[in-house]
Amino acid sequence: MRRRRFLASGTAFLSVALAGCGHPSVILDLNEATADDIADEVSMTADPGSEEYELVTSALENGSATRRGRYELFEPTDTVRVDEAVYEVTETRIASSEVTVYEVLIDFDPADTTPELGEIAFDDLPEVDRERLEPIVSETDPPQQDGYDLGVGYGSAAEVGNESVFVPERRYDVLVHDGDRYRVAVDSHTASEAEYRYEATEVAPDVETFADHVRERYLFVLAGLSDAEREVVEESIDGAYFEDDDAFRSVIDRIRAHDGIRVDDFYGTWLLEYEGAEYLAYVEW
Repeated sequence: MRRRRFLASGTAFLSVALAGCGHPSVILDLNEATADDIADEVSMTADPGSEEYELVTSALENGSATRRGRYELFEPTDTVRVDEAVYEVTETRIASSEVTVYEVLIDFDPADTTPELGEIAFDDLPEVDRERLEPIVSETDPPQQDGYDLGVGYGSAAEVGNESVFVPERRYDVLVHDGDRYRVAVDSHTASEAEYRYEATEVAPDVETFADHVRERYLFVLAGLSDAEREVVEESIDGAYFEDDDAFRSVIDRIRAHDGIRVDDFYGTWLLEYEGAEYLAYVEW
């Protein structure tokens, strides 16, 4: 049985085949960078009310904080902005266990819409169910195939709480939305869960100070360019440069001679100064 899956947060991530979408083989793209832009490149922002915010503030107040979860929270970066200050957060796995996680399955075109357990209107669902299911029932053209069409990850019973009418115990098997009748099933499987301990250390009292630390580590001046190299850079500032020519290669060699903020096999991001302005340079070669 094939079906698309959605995350437990309710945000839809669709598996879409991209056909006929052209992509240039090389890119140089320069964007003028403020202190916020520079900080954003190497840190994440924990907004008030978020789990990340609560953990960092708790760790600061109490020396450490703990959390149980099925994934690391501060990944890929452990540098976090909280109330304008910037902190380095350590995330240590201290225990592991197994937990049952649930997925609610929706069939948009069931052969039989007669309920066996009962039916419920979407507007009558508890908030925990509406939040998770709204992104898929509101699709204008939902998939219709044999069996169940979509799966919505709910997480563990502890993550869901006691209000859901589907998890961990399914009380209805037909959902009615705008006159359409969908069949609902619930699947479950065992997943690994861990207990994490968090500690936070301030690395900068504000964003500007943090950006200065990043500048000290990565910023370099791009100068002494030939006319052809200068044309490449100017075009990359106005939009982006896509031509794999000698001038492009020469500019990229100059950039790659310096440490990048983030560098992979065929692309990376650098912080540079050109004619008195600072830029974040994204490069594919």
